[in-house]
Amino acid sequence: MKAILDTHTLLWLVDRPEKLPVNASSFCEDENNELFISIASFWELSIKMSIGKIKLKEKGLYRLKCWCDENAVNILPIYLPHCDQVQALPFYHRDPFDRLIIAQAICEKLSIVTIDEHFPKYNVTVIWN
Repeated sequence: MKAILDTHTLLWLVDRPEKLPVNASSFCEDENNELFISIASFWELSIKMSIGKIKLKEKGLYRLKCWCDENAVNILPIYLPHCDQVQALPFYHRDPFDRLIIAQAICEKLSIVTIDEHFPKYNVTVIWN
């Protein structure tokens, strides 16, 4: 199965794996599953770091990228069809980064590993509990 990680899921996998429920953790650890992270998650983190909303260890983005490389998590670029899909989404969720992740999941036929209760409203498969 293929799935995209929400930004918080990546952070918890790397630094706080105990915060993940067993189902999400097991899914991410299963080598038969193919995991993705949106480049938008790195963009989101860089913005949140610049405004002081989140703190990562020194060279935090590079450390996350290395973790992704070491754990076979593919970085998913943003393509024009993803942007087109964002435009078509209803406004159940207003966060632009989450809307892009949802659009990418729809376009690429990916499940989403997230705790966010708004995601299932978009008729995507959510892996969490």
